[in-house]
Amino acid sequence: MKKSPIIFLQAAVVLIGIGTLAFMLFEPLIEGRNAHATLYQVYFNDAFLAYDYISSITFFAALYQTFKALSYVRQNKAFSQATSRALRTIRYCMLTLIALVAAPLAYLFIVRPGDDIAGGVFMGLLIILISIVIASAAAMFERIVYNAKKIK
Repeated sequence: MKKSPIIFLQAAVVLIGIGTLAFMLFEPLIEGRNAHATLYQVYFNDAFLAYDYISSITFFAALYQTFKALSYVRQNKAFSQATSRALRTIRYCMLTLIALVAAPLAYLFIVRPGDDIAGGVFMGLLIILISIVIASAAAMFERIVYNAKKIK
């Protein structure tokens, strides 16, 4: 396989990571209720924001494993044990992220049923849907790598 598409995909993974990190750091500062708040009030008085940062570790771990899997493909080790391990880790990270996003959604439904939570619920469900797709793709690719190793 040519190496330039793999390098392009690795660059895309890095840009996704940088963009996500920049968004996560910048967005709370311009959010409606935090528009005129101090940095301390924004980052240390919001339990959901702290929870978001802690649960985003699984997303960044999956991005790192994606970068590693692409580097194995670039080194012509696409059907190796290391690639299978990276794909399995991506799947577990996405399943963990689904659980970590579903927990605050359940909290919002149980504790605040009267509030207007439609926007937050939609974003959470969107993250869950994307995570399901990524976990399914990782599981499928892991099965392909496993079957290719078994045939060799």
